[in-house]
Amino acid sequence: MSQVELRQLRYFVAVAEELHYGRAATRLRIAGPSLSQQIKALERDLGVRLFDRNRRGVTLTAAGEALLPRTRALLDQAEELVRWAAGMSTAGPVRLGYVTWRPADLVTRASRAAQLHVDTWELPSHAQARRVADGSIDLAICWIQADDLTTYDLVARPIGVQRLAAVSPGVDASAVRAQDTLVLTDADSATWSSWNRYAEAFARDTGAQVVRIDDGGITGPAFFAHVRRLRRPIVDSPRGQNLPVPSDLVVRPVVDPTPYWTWALVSRRDETREAVRATVDALTHDVAPAGFDRDTAWIPPGDPLHDYRGG
Repeated sequence: MSQVELRQLRYFVAVAEELHYGRAATRLRIAGPSLSQQIKALERDLGVRLFDRNRRGVTLTAAGEALLPRTRALLDQAEELVRWAAGMSTAGPVRLGYVTWRPADLVTRASRAAQLHVDTWELPSHAQARRVADGSIDLAICWIQADDLTTYDLVARPIGVQRLAAVSPGVDASAVRAQDTLVLTDADSATWSSWNRYAEAFARDTGAQVVRIDDGGITGPAFFAHVRRLRRPIVDSPRGQNLPVPSDLVVRPVVDPTPYWTWALVSRRDETREAVRATVDALTHDVAPAGFDRDTAWIPPGDPLHDYRGG
């Protein structure tokens, strides 16, 4: 059996709608005999009769009636595919920046919508947001606040959340209350602006104590040195959550409430490129971060995802 052509399916729909070969041929701008031959070829390839013809006109057979809605749907899908491919061919790749975290299946999920180019230049959240605003990149996965969205004319959709824990001296790995923790803020606001804002809001809301530093010790070996020096549980930043903890220190869950760091997919509010909008939809569809309990979580009040309820 030869392959059925989309052209033949369009002919079938035209005849089914007109119920007259002559009118259908005129609509399709082809000769009547040619249309009749193509319908016969389609019936032969499908193995069913689509039309009954007699002196009173043309009627659909039961098989034709059953196939008509499926054929229309298939043609609609084919047209959508052509439009989507045309948009991709002219739009170029979608450029995405991130800070330290991105979904493991990021590129796979985005491939349903567009060609994704992931920028390997890791920058702080506020810097990535500015890059989206000035057009250097199209999208960014970053932490952002509602006032930033207004300032830069951006929109944000949830893409993930990260539970933060504290690092403490000793071996006691039991949960620690938020009010009994410390949070560090660094004098280098160019690098740590987002974390400083988060830490200060967390301290205001929970009673945690802010400790100001100037050595970049928000993460890494310098952070662990601060834990040893201060002898108190210190809430670790998102950058430090996956780093190995020295044997003389221990990770402790933070409760009452539990701090969560939100990751948003940020794009321009006036974005017109279909490839970018489709990528946003592909990456944020059915996002439900595992283990996120909004009732016990703490998220900054100014966070655009503050009222988001995850899975």
